[in-house]
Amino acid sequence: MSVTATVPRRRHLAIAAGASLLALAVSGCSGLGRTAVGPVTYTTEREAVLQVNSPSVRGCHRIAPAGAHEVENGTLVDVVLYRTRDCTGGRTTYVPTRFSDVTAPGSGPWRSYSFVH
Repeated sequence: MSVTATVPRRRHLAIAAGASLLALAVSGCSGLGRTAVGPVTYTTEREAVLQVNSPSVRGCHRIAPAGAHEVENGTLVDVVLYRTRDCTGGRTTYVPTRFSDVTAPGSGPWRSYSFVH
């Protein structure tokens, strides 16, 4: 075997090894807790403005005890708002990424939210 035949072979092996390591790194990170990347900002019934940065996309997220009457979804994931503290019930509001919503007068505040994923 000549030297010129060995160099391309080593290069192919190095590329294959690099691709394998990259695939392993990506699959290893996918098991970690994903976040919604960006802020969820809401205004409470008492006019306090609160912001949660990059919350987990999993589970139900409670809003301040007083509830919120305005929510801005600055994340990269769509949000569903609930009138209950445990993300249940039928009166929900869907807020796409980079949008906001305000409650209708007399409808009561939102008390929790979850992400569509």
